Amino acid sequence: MKGTLAQVRSYERSVQLLMVNQFTINLGFYMLMPYLAAYLAGPVGLAGWLVGLILGVRNFSQQGMFLLGGTLADRLGYKPMIIAGLVLRTVGFATLGLVQSVPALLAASAATGLAGALFNPAVRAYVAADAGERRVEAFALFNVFYQAGILLGPLVGMVLTGVDFRLTCLVAAGVFAVLGVVQMRALPARRGDDAKDVNSQGESVLAQWRGILANRPFLLFSVAMIGSYVMSFQVYLALPLEVRRLGGEGTFGTGAVAVLFAVSGLSTIVGQTKVTAWCKARMEPGRALTWGLLTMGLAFVPLLVATAIPVPDGGLGLWLLAAVPPALSALLLAIGTMIAYPFEMDTIVRLSGDRLVATHYGLYNTICGIGITLGNLLTGAALDAARAAGMSALPWLALFALGLACAAALYGLHRTGRLAPPARDAKPELATA
Repeated sequence: MKGTLAQVRSYERSVQLLMVNQFTINLGFYMLMPYLAAYLAGPVGLAGWLVGLILGVRNFSQQGMFLLGGTLADRLGYKPMIIAGLVLRTVGFATLGLVQSVPALLAASAATGLAGALFNPAVRAYVAADAGERRVEAFALFNVFYQAGILLGPLVGMVLTGVDFRLTCLVAAGVFAVLGVVQMRALPARRGDDAKDVNSQGESVLAQWRGILANRPFLLFSVAMIGSYVMSFQVYLALPLEVRRLGGEGTFGTGAVAVLFAVSGLSTIVGQTKVTAWCKARMEPGRALTWGLLTMGLAFVPLLVATAIPVPDGGLGLWLLAAVPPALSALLLAIGTMIAYPFEMDTIVRLSGDRLVATHYGLYNTICGIGITLGNLLTGAALDAARAAGMSALPWLALFALGLACAAALYGLHRTGRLAPPARDAKPELATA
């Protein structure tokens, strides 16, 4: 941990602040969101479809607005979008705790989603700009803070929700409010290096979007990376469902699911910087990305192997079968993400040609967000079909195949040179295509 903190101190103050910023954002978000559905269905008394609608509005508003948030960051600067997002999330979370009418809850949910769409592309573009040639290492550290917030948030939320969920909402809102004030006072104003050119040339937003959509290597890379997000999301979907299918809904099942999250978060906090340093010393970015997605695909092999083992009637054997394969899968998914994530963030910058970086991040997030939604629907359908047909290996085989396919796609992009940055003299043509 001392080595990690020493690395953090070696960056500019703005990058350090943004890393702490991301930890705090995830802390506030995850202390509230895991418990929101139970609150809406329980004390508020909403029907299941209304709970799903409210949660879906948040996801839709965030994924649907990422491109707009990135575009505004490139045009107006990164800091205003970060602060605007924090203010919106403060208002949204406070509203979730203070109101119970469906229209107000829908508006609050939409506000929290839009907030993420505003500050996420801006934060990543800011880190990429100020980290310079050390982008890969900076994004490795960024992921450590990101995962630490995810790990700690639900624990804080569990304590607060045990008192009153409304208290959780207000504390989370307070976290974002304080963070917004700190950003206003301490975060230097920052714009992309191309901001003057973007605004002075009078290029329309639609023309910029057409230029990005004409960047075929970037689009191919974005589509190939969808699988990494679908696979990593299974820590929250398929793996907990498998644990509860075998281990039940009691104390053991709850504890085993908590272990999944702990394995995922703690392994990243402990190992991310070491994994990144090892990969950077030995691999080109394209190879690291390929190995990362291949590792994520292999993460489902323990679950695939476990389907060949007869399910014990109970006792220690059943507990081990319910807990160990999912925990191994969670660990391998974390390792695959550790390998890929820093190079993934760096590759987006390189494929953008260092132009309209936040907009590229925004479109990338939208593409992957749509892919996650579709992927989770298909995963859920595969889980249902597997149970109905007695083919428990089906979802794990499908996810393993997805990992192999995405790794092969990235290997192909790497071998054909499509992951290399565009030539400098190609930038203007790319922007106006």
